[in-house]
Amino acid sequence: MFKDKVLLITGGTGTFGNAVLKRFLDTDIREIRIFSRDEKKQDDMRRFYKNDKIKFYIGDVRDLESIRKAMRGVDFVFHAAALKQVPSCEFFPMEAVKTNIIGTDNVLTAAIEFGVRKVVCLSTDKAVYPINAMGMSKALMEKVVRAKSRQADPEKTLICGTRYGNVMASRGSVIPHFIRQIKTGQPITITNPNMTRFLMSIDEAVDLVLYAFQNGNPGDIFVRKSPASTIGDLAKALLELFNANNEIRIIGIRHGEKMHETLLSKEEHMIAEDLGDFFRVPMDTRDLYYEKYFDTGEPDLSKYYDYTSENTRRLTVEEVKEKLLTLEYVRRELESPTYNEPSF
Repeated sequence: MFKDKVLLITGGTGTFGNAVLKRFLDTDIREIRIFSRDEKKQDDMRRFYKNDKIKFYIGDVRDLESIRKAMRGVDFVFHAAALKQVPSCEFFPMEAVKTNIIGTDNVLTAAIEFGVRKVVCLSTDKAVYPINAMGMSKALMEKVVRAKSRQADPEKTLICGTRYGNVMASRGSVIPHFIRQIKTGQPITITNPNMTRFLMSIDEAVDLVLYAFQNGNPGDIFVRKSPASTIGDLAKALLELFNANNEIRIIGIRHGEKMHETLLSKEEHMIAEDLGDFFRVPMDTRDLYYEKYFDTGEPDLSKYYDYTSENTRRLTVEEVKEKLLTLEYVRRELESPTYNEPSF
């Protein structure tokens, strides 16, 4: 389906963009456009991949004109550009609004204008019952996705989204942080050992986006079912893998953090379609004239539940170790005597 097509990835210098490149470069896709505001990361990627299929565009999703320049001639868009760090967004919430909400609106406006055939927007578990600025901005991003999908002609531009939990060993995440502390002999700093988080590899995140791309209807949000681990077990698994005995220090929950994350609310679960490894949450297609509709009865919400990192399948320490060993970054760090940041 990507043969001779042009794919644009916003925020393409990040972990997701690099994973998509590795997946697609050896296929018969014609061109992959990397759109981001970081010229240093773009130059690093240019030198690393040395591939003429990759085209780089400097710009910012906050600037509609810069997106328009990159959007002309594009068939498909993966919209990954975002401010993702919870504490940063807590201190600078308007920056999260500008990038995550207004930036998404800009991307979708340009995609509709240039007749892009499909757009998949990436969201996060923090958008469900949000308590922090990052999650709130992503929740509104999802509303923008659905509003724009109503406005677009689905025969010309189909817009849908995905929602997933923490991507293991992504830049700025806890696994590289723990590994750095282990290798430098520092105490491992844990917010709360009983805090739980979904665990998903970057390959699984790419699989989710591709599944949404292949199966999405206008306004759909796709959720991948994921196992979870406590932060305490994650730290223990890493200590055992690296044969280390660093002190563990409890530092308390940071600004805006939850004890447990939610991928699917009870209300969404009620209408979601269970697709095996995925949930599809369809868009409410009613318009604003509610008097045209009537309810046939109250749904029994007691049959449904929030799908959270607390009630999903909990990995044992051994299972966490097995999952960690599937990550190229962790295997590389086990072989290296010194600490190295994730490449991208």
